[in-house]
Amino acid sequence: MALSDLLLKKMTPKKTKFEVSDGNGLSIQVLPAGTKSWIFRYMIDGRARRMTLGRYPTVSLADVHQLHSAAMKEVELGIDPGAKKLEEKASRKAEPNIIDLLEEFWDRELQNKPSGKEQRRMVAKDVLPLWGDRKVKTITRRDTVLLLDNVRDRAKITANRLQTVLVRMFNFAAERGMLDYSPLTGMKKQREKARDRVLSNEEIKIFWEALELENMTMDIYRVSKLALKMILLTGQRPGEVCGMTWAEIDGNTWTIPAARMKSKYAHSVPLSDMAMEIIEQARIYSGGSPFVFASTHKDEGATTTRALSKAVSRHWLEIGLKEKFTPHDLRRTLRTRLAEIGIDNVVAERVLAHKLQGLLAVYNRYDYDTEKRQALDKWAKKLRQIVGIEEAQVTNIIEFKRKAV
Repeated sequence: MALSDLLLKKMTPKKTKFEVSDGNGLSIQVLPAGTKSWIFRYMIDGRARRMTLGRYPTVSLADVHQLHSAAMKEVELGIDPGAKKLEEKASRKAEPNIIDLLEEFWDRELQNKPSGKEQRRMVAKDVLPLWGDRKVKTITRRDTVLLLDNVRDRAKITANRLQTVLVRMFNFAAERGMLDYSPLTGMKKQREKARDRVLSNEEIKIFWEALELENMTMDIYRVSKLALKMILLTGQRPGEVCGMTWAEIDGNTWTIPAARMKSKYAHSVPLSDMAMEIIEQARIYSGGSPFVFASTHKDEGATTTRALSKAVSRHWLEIGLKEKFTPHDLRRTLRTRLAEIGIDNVVAERVLAHKLQGLLAVYNRYDYDTEKRQALDKWAKKLRQIVGIEEAQVTNIIEFKRKAV
Protein backbone atom coordinates (compact mmCIF):
# COMPACT_ATOMS: atom_id res chain seq x y z
CA MET A 1 0.00 0.00 0.00
CA ALA A 2 1.47 3.34 -1.07
CA LEU A 3 1.70 5.82 1.77
CA SER A 4 0.22 9.33 1.60
CA ASP A 5 0.57 12.40 3.78
CA LEU A 6 -3.02 12.00 4.92
CA LEU A 7 -2.41 8.39 5.98
CA LEU A 8 0.81 9.33 7.75
CA LYS A 9 -0.91 12.09 9.72
CA LYS A 10 -3.72 9.74 10.76
CA MET A 11 -1.37 7.04 12.07
CA THR A 12 -1.65 6.82 15.86
CA PRO A 13 0.75 4.93 18.14
CA LYS A 14 -0.16 1.55 19.66
CA LYS A 15 1.05 -0.31 22.71
CA THR A 16 3.79 -1.88 20.63
CA LYS A 17 5.74 -0.53 17.68
CA PHE A 18 4.48 -1.31 14.20
CA GLU A 19 5.45 -0.61 10.59
CA VAL A 20 3.53 0.22 7.43
CA SER A 21 5.25 -0.53 4.13
CA ASP A 22 5.53 1.85 1.19
CA GLY A 23 7.06 -0.78 -1.10
CA ASN A 24 10.59 -1.59 -2.29
CA GLY A 25 11.88 -2.00 1.27
CA LEU A 26 10.71 1.41 2.48
CA SER A 27 8.39 1.61 5.51
CA ILE A 28 7.34 3.94 8.28
CA GLN A 29 7.90 2.71 11.84
CA VAL A 30 5.66 4.05 14.61
CA LEU A 31 6.80 3.71 18.24
CA PRO A 32 4.48 3.68 21.28
CA ALA A 33 5.84 7.14 22.20
CA GLY A 34 4.56 8.46 18.86
CA THR A 35 7.91 8.77 17.04
CA LYS A 36 7.66 7.98 13.33
CA SER A 37 10.85 6.92 11.54
CA TRP A 38 11.58 5.98 7.93
CA ILE A 39 13.17 2.52 7.58
CA PHE A 40 14.84 1.09 4.45
CA ARG A 41 15.44 -2.68 4.33
CA TYR A 42 17.69 -4.12 1.64
CA MET A 43 20.02 -7.01 0.76
CA ILE A 44 23.74 -6.52 0.19
CA ASP A 45 26.22 -9.35 -0.40
CA GLY A 46 23.51 -11.83 0.54
CA ARG A 47 22.89 -10.22 3.93
CA ALA A 48 19.75 -8.44 5.12
CA ARG A 49 20.45 -4.86 6.17
CA ARG A 50 18.42 -1.88 7.40
CA MET A 51 19.00 1.83 7.76
CA THR A 52 17.08 4.82 9.07
CA LEU A 53 16.36 7.60 6.59
CA GLY A 54 15.11 10.14 9.14
CA ARG A 55 12.02 10.99 11.15
CA TYR A 56 8.64 12.08 9.90
CA PRO A 57 7.57 14.88 9.51
CA THR A 58 11.09 16.42 9.56
CA VAL A 59 11.82 14.19 6.57
CA SER A 60 8.67 14.47 4.48
CA LEU A 61 7.21 11.81 2.20
CA ALA A 62 8.66 13.59 -0.84
CA ASP A 63 12.07 13.88 0.86
CA VAL A 64 12.20 10.21 1.82
CA HIS A 65 11.33 9.09 -1.73
CA GLN A 66 14.45 10.91 -2.96
CA LEU A 67 16.60 9.42 -0.20
CA HIS A 68 15.13 5.97 -0.86
CA SER A 69 15.81 6.23 -4.58
CA ALA A 70 19.45 7.24 -3.98
CA ALA A 71 19.95 4.40 -1.50
CA MET A 72 18.53 1.79 -3.91
CA LYS A 73 20.91 2.98 -6.65
CA GLU A 74 23.85 2.50 -4.29
CA VAL A 75 22.67 -1.03 -3.49
CA GLU A 76 22.53 -1.80 -7.22
CA LEU A 77 26.14 -0.57 -7.51
CA GLY A 78 27.20 -2.85 -4.67
CA ILE A 79 27.54 -0.03 -2.14
CA ASP A 80 26.10 -0.51 1.34
CA PRO A 81 24.26 2.81 2.00
CA GLY A 82 23.83 2.10 5.71
CA ALA A 83 27.53 1.37 6.24
CA LYS A 84 28.40 4.44 4.17
CA LYS A 85 26.18 6.62 6.36
CA LEU A 86 27.86 5.29 9.53
CA GLU A 87 31.30 5.96 8.07
CA GLU A 88 30.33 9.53 7.21
CA LYS A 89 29.02 10.06 10.74
CA ALA A 90 32.24 8.68 12.22
CA SER A 91 34.24 10.93 9.89
CA ARG A 92 32.33 14.00 11.06
CA LYS A 93 33.06 13.05 14.67
CA ALA A 94 36.72 12.52 13.86
CA GLU A 95 36.94 15.88 12.09
CA PRO A 96 34.86 18.30 14.19
CA ASN A 97 34.24 21.89 13.20
CA ILE A 98 34.86 24.93 15.40
CA ILE A 99 31.35 24.81 16.86
CA ASP A 100 31.95 21.18 17.91
CA LEU A 101 35.29 22.16 19.43
CA LEU A 102 33.79 25.02 21.44
CA GLU A 103 31.03 22.78 22.81
CA GLU A 104 33.52 20.10 23.90
CA PHE A 105 35.84 22.76 25.32
CA TRP A 106 32.91 24.15 27.32
CA ASP A 107 31.75 20.74 28.57
CA ARG A 108 35.19 19.54 29.62
CA GLU A 109 36.91 22.70 30.82
CA LEU A 110 35.39 26.17 30.40
CA GLN A 111 32.24 25.65 32.45
CA ASN A 112 34.40 24.94 35.50
CA LYS A 113 36.25 28.26 35.27
CA PRO A 114 34.98 31.49 36.88
CA SER A 115 35.66 33.28 33.59
CA GLY A 116 34.34 30.41 31.45
CA LYS A 117 31.08 32.05 30.43
CA GLU A 118 32.83 35.25 29.38
CA GLN A 119 35.44 33.31 27.38
CA ARG A 120 32.73 31.34 25.62
CA ARG A 121 30.89 34.58 24.83
CA MET A 122 34.03 36.06 23.28
CA VAL A 123 34.51 33.06 20.98
CA ALA A 124 30.82 33.02 20.04
CA LYS A 125 30.90 36.72 19.19
CA ASP A 126 34.13 37.06 17.21
CA VAL A 127 35.04 33.54 16.05
CA LEU A 128 31.91 31.52 15.28
CA PRO A 129 30.48 33.96 12.68
CA LEU A 130 33.67 33.50 10.62
CA TRP A 131 34.82 29.97 11.46
CA GLY A 132 31.85 28.15 12.94
CA ASP A 133 31.38 25.61 10.13
CA ARG A 134 35.07 25.20 9.33
CA LYS A 135 36.87 22.01 10.30
CA VAL A 136 39.27 22.47 13.19
CA LYS A 137 42.09 21.01 11.09
CA THR A 138 41.70 23.70 8.42
CA ILE A 139 42.42 26.65 10.74
CA THR A 140 45.90 28.05 10.19
CA ARG A 141 48.05 30.43 12.16
CA ARG A 142 47.49 33.02 9.43
CA ASP A 143 43.71 32.68 9.83
CA THR A 144 44.08 33.46 13.51
CA VAL A 145 46.41 36.42 12.97
CA LEU A 146 43.94 38.05 10.56
CA LEU A 147 40.98 37.41 12.86
CA LEU A 148 42.79 38.90 15.85
CA ASP A 149 43.89 41.90 13.78
CA ASN A 150 40.24 42.67 13.01
CA VAL A 151 39.35 42.47 16.70
CA ARG A 152 42.42 44.51 17.67
CA ASP A 153 41.36 47.33 15.37
CA ARG A 154 38.23 47.57 17.51
CA ALA A 155 39.58 46.72 20.96
CA LYS A 156 43.24 45.93 21.71
CA ILE A 157 42.71 44.40 25.13
CA THR A 158 39.80 42.27 23.91
CA ALA A 159 42.04 40.91 21.14
CA ASN A 160 44.64 39.82 23.70
CA ARG A 161 41.98 38.19 25.86
CA LEU A 162 40.55 36.37 22.84
CA GLN A 163 44.03 35.23 21.80
CA THR A 164 44.54 33.71 25.24
CA VAL A 165 41.29 31.76 24.90
CA LEU A 166 42.08 30.58 21.36
CA VAL A 167 45.58 29.42 22.28
CA ARG A 168 44.15 27.32 25.10
CA MET A 169 41.24 26.09 22.96
CA PHE A 170 43.53 24.83 20.20
CA ASN A 171 45.88 23.25 22.74
CA PHE A 172 42.80 21.51 24.11
CA ALA A 173 41.95 20.36 20.57
CA ALA A 174 45.41 18.85 20.20
CA GLU A 175 45.12 17.13 23.60
CA ARG A 176 41.76 15.64 22.56
CA GLY A 177 43.08 14.29 19.27
CA MET A 178 41.31 16.77 16.98
CA LEU A 179 44.70 18.07 15.82
CA ASP A 180 48.23 16.69 15.71
CA TYR A 181 49.48 20.00 17.09
CA SER A 182 48.10 23.48 17.66
CA PRO A 183 48.81 26.04 14.92
CA LEU A 184 48.94 28.73 17.64
CA THR A 185 51.85 27.28 19.63
CA GLY A 186 54.30 30.03 20.55
CA MET A 187 52.03 32.87 19.42
CA LYS A 188 52.97 36.00 21.36
CA LYS A 189 50.49 38.55 22.60
CA GLN A 190 50.99 42.22 21.94
CA ARG A 191 52.18 44.08 24.99
CA GLU A 192 49.55 45.75 27.10
CA LYS A 193 50.24 48.85 29.09
CA ALA A 194 49.44 47.98 32.69
CA ARG A 195 46.55 50.08 33.93
CA ASP A 196 47.45 52.43 36.74
CA ARG A 197 44.22 54.40 37.00
CA VAL A 198 43.41 55.31 40.59
CA LEU A 199 40.64 57.72 41.49
CA SER A 200 41.74 60.76 43.50
CA ASN A 201 39.86 61.84 46.62
CA GLU A 202 38.08 64.52 44.62
CA GLU A 203 37.09 61.96 41.97
CA ILE A 204 35.87 59.54 44.62
CA LYS A 205 33.60 62.25 46.03
CA ILE A 206 32.24 63.10 42.56
CA PHE A 207 31.76 59.39 41.78
CA TRP A 208 29.96 58.68 45.06
CA GLU A 209 27.60 61.63 44.80
CA ALA A 210 26.79 60.92 41.14
CA LEU A 211 25.81 57.35 42.06
CA GLU A 212 23.47 58.30 44.90
CA LEU A 213 20.11 56.59 44.39
CA GLU A 214 18.34 59.92 44.72
CA ASN A 215 20.34 61.37 41.82
CA MET A 216 17.77 60.92 39.05
CA THR A 217 19.86 62.87 36.53
CA MET A 218 22.31 59.96 36.31
CA ASP A 219 20.75 57.40 33.96
CA ILE A 220 22.34 54.30 35.51
CA TYR A 221 20.30 51.43 36.96
CA ARG A 222 20.18 51.69 40.74
CA VAL A 223 21.43 48.13 41.16
CA SER A 224 24.48 49.01 39.03
CA LYS A 225 25.10 52.10 41.17
CA LEU A 226 25.06 50.00 44.33
CA ALA A 227 27.29 47.29 42.87
CA LEU A 228 29.89 49.87 41.78
CA LYS A 229 29.92 51.37 45.28
CA MET A 230 30.36 47.87 46.76
CA ILE A 231 33.50 47.33 44.64
CA LEU A 232 35.01 50.52 46.04
CA LEU A 233 34.03 49.57 49.60
CA THR A 234 35.32 45.98 49.56
CA GLY A 235 37.93 45.90 46.79
CA GLN A 236 36.56 42.65 45.40
CA ARG A 237 36.54 41.90 41.68
CA PRO A 238 33.51 43.16 39.72
CA GLY A 239 32.46 39.60 38.86
CA GLU A 240 32.60 38.54 42.50
CA VAL A 241 30.48 41.52 43.56
CA CYS A 242 27.94 40.99 40.77
CA GLY A 243 27.52 37.33 41.78
CA MET A 244 27.04 38.04 45.50
CA THR A 245 24.16 35.98 46.90
CA TRP A 246 22.17 36.38 50.08
CA ALA A 247 23.29 32.89 51.11
CA GLU A 248 26.93 34.06 51.09
CA ILE A 249 26.25 36.73 53.74
CA ASP A 250 26.35 35.75 57.42
CA GLY A 251 25.85 38.75 59.67
CA ASN A 252 28.47 41.29 58.62
CA THR A 253 30.71 38.78 56.80
CA TRP A 254 30.54 37.84 53.13
CA THR A 255 32.13 34.51 52.22
CA ILE A 256 32.78 34.03 48.52
CA PRO A 257 32.85 30.29 47.71
CA ALA A 258 35.89 28.77 46.02
CA ALA A 259 33.92 28.09 42.84
CA ARG A 260 33.50 31.85 42.29
CA MET A 261 37.05 32.84 43.15
CA LYS A 262 39.87 33.23 40.65
CA SER A 263 42.20 31.60 43.19
CA LYS A 264 39.82 28.64 43.64
CA TYR A 265 39.92 29.23 47.41
CA ALA A 266 37.00 30.50 49.49
CA HIS A 267 37.49 34.11 50.57
CA SER A 268 36.06 35.91 53.60
CA VAL A 269 35.21 39.61 53.19
CA PRO A 270 34.37 41.62 56.35
CA LEU A 271 31.54 44.07 55.67
CA SER A 272 31.79 47.56 57.12
CA ASP A 273 28.73 49.53 58.20
CA MET A 274 28.79 51.35 54.86
CA ALA A 275 28.88 48.05 52.98
CA MET A 276 25.97 46.74 55.06
CA GLU A 277 24.02 49.87 54.20
CA ILE A 278 24.58 49.22 50.48
CA ILE A 279 23.36 45.65 50.93
CA GLU A 280 20.21 46.81 52.70
CA GLN A 281 19.52 49.27 49.88
CA ALA A 282 20.03 46.48 47.32
CA ARG A 283 17.49 44.30 49.17
CA ILE A 284 14.73 46.67 48.00
CA TYR A 285 15.51 45.84 44.36
CA SER A 286 16.38 42.17 44.83
CA GLY A 287 12.81 40.91 45.22
CA GLY A 288 12.87 37.12 45.38
CA SER A 289 16.21 36.82 43.61
CA PRO A 290 18.97 34.80 45.28
CA PHE A 291 21.38 37.56 44.18
CA VAL A 292 22.01 40.74 46.14
CA PHE A 293 22.54 42.75 42.96
CA ALA A 294 19.69 41.27 40.93
CA SER A 295 19.53 41.71 37.17
CA THR A 296 17.04 44.23 35.87
CA HIS A 297 16.51 42.10 32.75
CA LYS A 298 16.70 38.41 33.74
CA ASP A 299 14.39 36.85 36.32
CA GLU A 300 16.41 35.59 39.30
CA GLY A 301 19.64 36.43 37.48
CA ALA A 302 22.49 38.64 38.69
CA THR A 303 23.66 41.88 37.19
CA THR A 304 26.78 41.38 35.09
CA THR A 305 30.24 42.85 34.79
CA ARG A 306 29.32 43.88 31.25
CA ALA A 307 26.40 45.89 32.63
CA LEU A 308 28.72 47.71 35.04
CA SER A 309 31.34 48.32 32.35
CA LYS A 310 28.74 49.70 29.96
CA ALA A 311 27.31 51.96 32.65
CA VAL A 312 30.73 53.44 33.39
CA SER A 313 31.78 53.64 29.73
CA ARG A 314 28.64 55.51 28.74
CA HIS A 315 28.41 57.88 31.71
CA TRP A 316 31.92 58.62 33.03
CA LEU A 317 31.85 62.12 31.50
CA GLU A 318 28.33 62.67 32.77
CA ILE A 319 29.50 61.58 36.22
CA GLY A 320 31.87 64.53 36.08
CA LEU A 321 35.28 62.89 35.74
CA LYS A 322 37.88 64.15 33.29
CA GLU A 323 39.55 60.77 32.78
CA LYS A 324 37.86 57.49 31.90
CA PHE A 325 37.84 54.67 34.45
CA THR A 326 36.66 51.06 34.65
CA PRO A 327 34.95 49.11 37.45
CA HIS A 328 38.22 47.27 38.07
CA ASP A 329 39.95 50.62 38.68
CA LEU A 330 37.79 50.93 41.79
CA ARG A 331 39.48 47.80 43.17
CA ARG A 332 42.90 49.31 42.44
CA THR A 333 41.77 52.54 44.11
CA LEU A 334 40.88 50.71 47.32
CA ARG A 335 44.25 48.89 47.34
CA THR A 336 46.08 52.21 46.95
CA ARG A 337 44.02 53.87 49.67
CA LEU A 338 44.70 51.00 52.10
CA ALA A 339 48.41 51.68 51.72
CA GLU A 340 47.83 55.42 52.24
CA ILE A 341 45.96 54.89 55.51
CA GLY A 342 48.73 52.68 56.89
CA ILE A 343 47.41 49.16 56.29
CA ASP A 344 50.17 46.54 56.21
CA ASN A 345 50.84 45.22 52.68
CA VAL A 346 50.23 41.60 53.66
CA VAL A 347 46.83 42.50 55.14
CA ALA A 348 45.94 44.64 52.11
CA GLU A 349 46.82 41.81 49.76
CA ARG A 350 44.67 39.39 51.77
CA VAL A 351 41.76 41.85 51.59
CA LEU A 352 41.98 41.55 47.81
CA ALA A 353 42.36 37.74 48.04
CA HIS A 354 45.81 37.89 46.47
CA LYS A 355 47.99 34.89 47.29
CA LEU A 356 51.00 35.48 49.49
CA GLN A 357 54.29 34.99 47.69
CA GLY A 358 57.38 32.88 48.39
CA LEU A 359 57.87 31.37 51.83
CA LEU A 360 54.91 33.32 53.19
CA ALA A 361 52.63 31.31 50.93
CA VAL A 362 54.14 28.05 52.18
CA TYR A 363 54.35 28.66 55.91
CA ASN A 364 51.88 31.43 56.74
CA ARG A 365 48.39 29.91 57.04
CA TYR A 366 46.91 32.66 59.18
CA ASP A 367 43.51 33.89 57.86
CA TYR A 368 43.97 37.60 58.81
CA ASP A 369 40.18 37.94 59.29
CA THR A 370 40.52 40.32 62.25
CA GLU A 371 43.08 42.49 60.46
CA LYS A 372 41.00 42.53 57.26
CA ARG A 373 37.98 43.78 59.22
CA GLN A 374 40.03 46.49 60.87
CA ALA A 375 41.42 47.52 57.47
CA LEU A 376 38.02 47.75 55.75
CA ASP A 377 36.45 49.53 58.72
CA LYS A 378 39.30 52.05 58.64
CA TRP A 379 38.80 52.49 54.89
CA ALA A 380 35.04 53.05 55.39
CA LYS A 381 35.82 55.72 57.96
CA LYS A 382 38.21 57.41 55.52
CA LEU A 383 35.68 57.11 52.70
CA ARG A 384 33.03 58.81 54.83
CA GLN A 385 35.43 61.72 55.31
CA ILE A 386 36.18 61.89 51.58
CA VAL A 387 32.54 61.96 50.49
CA GLY A 388 31.40 64.12 53.40
CA ILE A 389 29.21 61.64 55.29
CA GLU A 390 29.33 61.88 59.08
CA GLU A 391 29.74 58.56 60.87
CA ALA A 392 26.82 59.31 63.16
CA GLN A 393 24.53 59.86 60.19
CA VAL A 394 25.33 56.45 58.76
CA THR A 395 24.75 54.83 62.13
CA ASN A 396 21.36 56.51 62.43
CA ILE A 397 20.32 55.35 58.97
CA ILE A 398 21.21 51.76 59.75
CA GLU A 399 19.34 51.83 63.05
CA PHE A 400 16.29 53.32 61.35
CA LYS A 401 16.24 50.55 58.76
CA ARG A 402 16.52 47.87 61.42
CA LYS A 403 13.52 49.29 63.27
CA ALA A 404 11.53 49.49 60.04
CA VAL A 405 12.19 45.81 59.35
